[in-house]
Amino acid sequence: QVQLVESGGGLVQPGGSLRLSCAASRSILNIPFVGWYRQAPGKQRELVAAITGWGSTNYADSVKGRFTISGDSANNMVYLQMNSLKPEDTAVYYCKITIVTTDYWGQGTQVTVSS
Repeated sequence: QVQLVESGGGLVQPGGSLRLSCAASRSILNIPFVGWYRQAPGKQRELVAAITGWGSTNYADSVKGRFTISGDSANNMVYLQMNSLKPEDTAVYYCKITIVTTDYWGQGTQVTVSS
């Protein structure tokens, strides 16, 4: 069993930045998949950014060049740095870890981009 706790969400103006954090209850070293997802009202949950076990990263087209995913295996943390935020980035953001065939999700953190 793995517990994930997200933090760092909030209200920010367009063009602003936020850094989301995801604290894992176990080591994330060599975990095959760690990702950030988001779900806006009335929309399906979508993958925003991910790190695979061999260190590659991938991003949704809508956030490329603005968001950066990173991991700190020494402290069991995953981060999502979000810059140049847009109103369409407003959503609940979730951290997910996949171990073998099991997905573990956090409870989510709300990000609202509005003036």
